Amino acid sequence: MPAVRASNLYKVFGKRAPKAVELLSDGRHRDEIRELDVTAAVIDVSFEVEPGEIFVVMGLSGSGKSTLIRMLNGLLPPTAGSVEVDGTNISALPKRALRTLRGEKISMVFQHFALFPHRTVLENAAYGLEVRGVPRAERHERARHALGLVGLEGWEDKVPQQLSGGMQQRVGLARALTADTDIILMDEAFSALDPLIRRDMQTQLLQLQAELGKTIIFITHDLNEAMRLGDRICVLRDGRVAQIGTAEEILSQPANDYVAQFTEDVDRTRVFTASSVMEPPIPVIDPGHGPRAALRTMRENQTVTAFVVHRDRRLVGVVREEAIGEAVRTGVKDLEGLVVADVERVHPDTAVADLFQQAALSPYPLAVVDDDERLVGVIPRVTLLAALAPGASEDEQAPEGADDLVAAAAPNGAARSEGADGSEGGQR
Repeated sequence: MPAVRASNLYKVFGKRAPKAVELLSDGRHRDEIRELDVTAAVIDVSFEVEPGEIFVVMGLSGSGKSTLIRMLNGLLPPTAGSVEVDGTNISALPKRALRTLRGEKISMVFQHFALFPHRTVLENAAYGLEVRGVPRAERHERARHALGLVGLEGWEDKVPQQLSGGMQQRVGLARALTADTDIILMDEAFSALDPLIRRDMQTQLLQLQAELGKTIIFITHDLNEAMRLGDRICVLRDGRVAQIGTAEEILSQPANDYVAQFTEDVDRTRVFTASSVMEPPIPVIDPGHGPRAALRTMRENQTVTAFVVHRDRRLVGVVREEAIGEAVRTGVKDLEGLVVADVERVHPDTAVADLFQQAALSPYPLAVVDDDERLVGVIPRVTLLAALAPGASEDEQAPEGADDLVAAAAPNGAARSEGADGSEGGQR
């Protein structure tokens, strides 16, 4: 069951809202119904958020995202459609039941902190439990634990004006964690912070999410923030959903020109991972095969380099055609001494931006291995370079000088290792 389900949500402000919904449901743009003297903020929005997911809703000012998040916790009733939390239609709940649900299942972190200036950090963090009637000792104990999680241990007795903006936002996050709800709504929670502090808070949120596994719905107008945080992203435009997908899907398969233009300046190297750009490891050679069989396999696949793997796909290393050919000419019967074990390995989840230095230093394609050292793919330099081009097809060839471009992109001006011949192993 989804943690949150929005079904055909509309929010229209104005006396003729029902008529506006009727026209909007027929496909009218909200600018076409101005004569009704209404404001259409959210139009036919549907999505599901799975437990433990960070679901980011993003869009420009006026796209409807802040109105939407207030509908998800019942602060604004929908004009049409429904919101379900753990299967309960909150739109149909009486006020008291809705308040109980908000207190027990949904917490909210606001853009401008929303802290009580006369209360201490500890009292602010414990406020949600105070409203629920939790005894003072218990709520303070839970608040201290939450403050420790967000790095504010030792600041419990301070008041908000004694804290920096980033620290105040941490108090807001601690308040949500203290309430221990399964769902946390975050409305432009980091947008008031300086860029460096903002990135620190994003990192902290990801760390907390890995530890606690909350369901988080995060509102932002910053595409790079959305790409960094979201398991999935919902792009809103003029109140409607333009696209829902992972960061990779939105970048590589934009649903329309608006999304494509919206994402054209995103740093793709921070979104795509090794698993996004890797190629199948063809060919591979069993370490029990002799040089003659290895040479035949390499020539059949027109490659000068091949990876050596066990039958369970665990990586042994790599062999090169010249070494194998010499072994065949001299009558060597096995691969012992011919396999280069010192091969650059990367995890499938490694960001493309972190691959350049290894690619520049390695004479072989990068080996993509999982947690059990099984070879799941390879990344030649030309593939790494092609991944940087927006909308490039798999059939497009990398330009001349691809190796030099990869080397130039590597941090610290890393150069390619000696012995690289420009070919890319099994992925020429």
